[in-house]
Amino acid sequence: MDALDWKKLTDLSGGGPMEIERVRLVNQGVTVEGRFTPPALAALAADDQIFIAAFVRCHGSIKQMEKFFGVSYPTIKNRLNKLAAQLPFVEVEPAESPARPTPADLIARLERGELSVRDVLDELGDASKE
Repeated sequence: MDALDWKKLTDLSGGGPMEIERVRLVNQGVTVEGRFTPPALAALAADDQIFIAAFVRCHGSIKQMEKFFGVSYPTIKNRLNKLAAQLPFVEVEPAESPARPTPADLIARLERGELSVRDVLDELGDASKE
């Protein structure tokens, strides 16, 4: 099923619950029948799936998302909050305290457009307080 077919299917379901009853594994020549619930991401509207894919491709950079979609920071944040409310929370082990980024890491992120000059200065300022 290509992206266009999936969009038609999500449009047809109107966001309601759906089950998949038959799955064919193309490369293995196997078909499995039963009742399968699609993952939460697949149950989202096609435009929401595109938004999430863009967010991942932008490495979570809201600034890049603003440029890509031509909307403001609050608009991106509101959409992310709306999507987060539709997805189940995934429990994860608490991570160790993240290592401080090095100045070289910060500059690389600045060059890629992931951080602004202000973000880099704030990170460097926070590091000097430790």
